[in-house]
Amino acid sequence: MNHLHRDLAPIASVGWEAIDQEARDRLRTHLAARRLVDFAGPHGWSHSATDLGRISTIPGPSEGTTAAQRRVLPLVELRAEFAVSRVEVDDAERGATDIDLAELDEAARQIAVAENVTVFHGHEASGIRGITESTSHEPVGLGAEVERYPNGVARATDVLRQAGIDGPYGLALCPGIYTRIVETAEHGGHLLLDHLHRILGGPLVWAPGVEAGIVLSLRGGDFVLDCGQDLSVGYIDHDADVVRLYLEESFSFRVIEPDAAVELRDAD
Repeated sequence: MNHLHRDLAPIASVGWEAIDQEARDRLRTHLAARRLVDFAGPHGWSHSATDLGRISTIPGPSEGTTAAQRRVLPLVELRAEFAVSRVEVDDAERGATDIDLAELDEAARQIAVAENVTVFHGHEASGIRGITESTSHEPVGLGAEVERYPNGVARATDVLRQAGIDGPYGLALCPGIYTRIVETAEHGGHLLLDHLHRILGGPLVWAPGVEAGIVLSLRGGDFVLDCGQDLSVGYIDHDADVVRLYLEESFSFRVIEPDAAVELRDAD
């Protein structure tokens, strides 16, 4: 048994398979940051901190000695709780493939958005600085008209090139701006998507949790998500009607090269 306590839950293997598959499907849609930054790990639940490779000088413990303390970035543990009906779990064991896991779907969305927000905008309480907090460049405006978005994206990639940051580049977009671009494509403006892809050389990513947009290099080595335990489902308790579960992960995030990203601002 491990800390997830899944062996204590009144859920058979078929039920766990359905829950895990649903979680994977939902998380895959919402986990935007992992598509754009380096992912290190998972290193396991006992991995507690990321080595920063630096020291802080402190007083020595006795006369004639010096001391230094290694600097680390502690991992943050994120959790989102949800419940599943015991009737639905039993139906999964009977062969049902349409079980109701609405609370799991919402928990997956919540924890994925929390990871995205931490990577892109930081989490002060855990000491993690996000990409927009760390970038050395001034934000670039997208403009008021969707058709002008390529100009803003092109300016952002030019800023990166001028700083000596190679591509390809990726673009994380908040759902609202992403939808505007897609809607424009659906009304005969399909060249807009093609134009943006040509400018970037990389993907446009639907990224819930992003405030507007971020252009960043995908060359590697600039941004690292250091994962202890990857997203997993654990057990809390149960009663006659429901089983209470949770999604959990542990990670830290570092911006190694502040020159490698440019924040985009929405005219609205």
